[in-house]
Amino acid sequence: MKSLLLPIFLFFSALPLAAQGTNVAFGTIRQDTRLPVEVTADNLAVDQATGTAVFTDNVIIGQGEMRLSAARVLVVYRDKNTGIARLEATGGVTLVSGQDAAESERADYDIDTGEIVMSGNVLLSQGQNAISSNTMTVNLSEGTARMSGRVKTILQPGSNN
Repeated sequence: MKSLLLPIFLFFSALPLAAQGTNVAFGTIRQDTRLPVEVTADNLAVDQATGTAVFTDNVIIGQGEMRLSAARVLVVYRDKNTGIARLEATGGVTLVSGQDAAESERADYDIDTGEIVMSGNVLLSQGQNAISSNTMTVNLSEGTARMSGRVKTILQPGSNN
């Protein structure tokens, strides 16, 4: 009887989380958002008037242990080119930190806050576990993520042996 109650309890205790969103760990370390951002791509177009740069085709961004890849990344610079303000990635976005990986249609990285908002069919993989949602907000400084909007996961009840 005990072995049946635990999966039922876990299922029903997870329901409010699915409706309200849930917090999860992301990455194995806290990310220092002051580290340099390295961008590699097949193409680059710079617009001095708007203070932006667009990297396209096979874009890979690295900052410390974090890696982000996408088909297109818009880089928005601060006034007077004093650094990067934000990155907007679209087209098959993949974010990897440690053993954790997330996929989505879009990711917006605010350098100052250290937050990445991934949206559109988000899938987070952590080892054998996977969680999907509409949106995931990653706080790189804390190594955490918050998933919201139709959060779904499969809970494994474990073995009775």
